[in-house]
Amino acid sequence: MIMESTKLSSKGQIIIPKHIRSSYHWEAGQELIVIDTGDGILLKSKAPFLKSTLNAVAGCLNYKGAAKTIDDMNAAVAKGLKAQSSSEDQTKKVSFETQQAIETEVHF
Repeated sequence: MIMESTKLSSKGQIIIPKHIRSSYHWEAGQELIVIDTGDGILLKSKAPFLKSTLNAVAGCLNYKGAAKTIDDMNAAVAKGLKAQSSSEDQTKKVSFETQQAIETEVHF
């Protein structure tokens, strides 16, 4: 979290530091939502993307072939989760074995 200070002008305006504007790709005219958090305010982009429909943007997917079924998609998700879980289990195993080796070396 980056913390900066700025001043409120007599017109109720503030300057958001350039590096913060740049990191959020905010340019002059950017609409922001102001949220009262109780102890301050939070600024968020108003509509980062134009509203669109799936049919309007589906062409950018460039998928060629037969449409996938819900079962095909569920199987792909399950396969991905299994691979991710297996990878995380392997990382935990290596971490545990490393911790055991360290504890063995520390206790003469």
